[in-house]
Amino acid sequence: MPKKLTSTVARLLGVLAAAYLLTVGYLYAGQESIIFAGDKLRPDHQFRADLPFQELTIQADGAELNALHFKQPNPRGLVFFLRGNGGNLQSWISNVDYYRRVNYDMFIFDYRGEGKSTGEIKSEEQLHADVRLAWNVISKQYADKPIVLYGRSLGAALATQLATEVDPELLVLVSPFRNMLSMAQARYPFVPAPVLRYPFANDELIGQVRAPILLVHGDEDRFIPLEHSEALERLATAPVELMVIEGADHYDIHLHEAYLGGLAAALPN
Repeated sequence: MPKKLTSTVARLLGVLAAAYLLTVGYLYAGQESIIFAGDKLRPDHQFRADLPFQELTIQADGAELNALHFKQPNPRGLVFFLRGNGGNLQSWISNVDYYRRVNYDMFIFDYRGEGKSTGEIKSEEQLHADVRLAWNVISKQYADKPIVLYGRSLGAALATQLATEVDPELLVLVSPFRNMLSMAQARYPFVPAPVLRYPFANDELIGQVRAPILLVHGDEDRFIPLEHSEALERLATAPVELMVIEGADHYDIHLHEAYLGGLAAALPN
């Protein structure tokens, strides 16, 4: 190979290598902004909802977690709702009247740095600790009523971990993924596994869950395909049901009557 061509190839390879390292470095250092894409709210934001609610501030280590607690006069139980990424409490309570119709209280909070919650997410362990703290705060009010642990998308990973530590009456996982590594490699196949600092290994944890499990997934979900729930169903050791919502994708599953009716029928009395 001519010397000039060799030098050109070497420079090109150097540029490609530098670009690769920069990309991997960004994904390692900035993955919080990719995984947790929630929007902030002004500290004086006034929430608007179709149901009466109590706004709570939970004091965590280095942060204040903003939460909403929707209450019925004589509820059947509580849904402890762990939301997906993106948005904030204001955008996630648009369908809260559903819980009035099924006569369940509902508790939901914003993760660190999202909505009116302060602080910032720095590790998976920290996030799980915040979830457990929120559970400890609210669950004591429902000692004599069933608590349903509900996680959607990213929230399903948080719910699965929590379900290995506490005893909900039912674990509901809506549009869950097997683990975050499989999600990351589907989008960034060139990035080595050690770069991921948030494994969220639902597939390793679901076999430790003792509570009954309801998996809910849309058959047209392209963001997290149905195969993820099918894999989790096979790995579960507790009683498990997979409810497939025909025609539902990742973002509209909660609008389908089959989802609404199926969830209402599964909620314990």
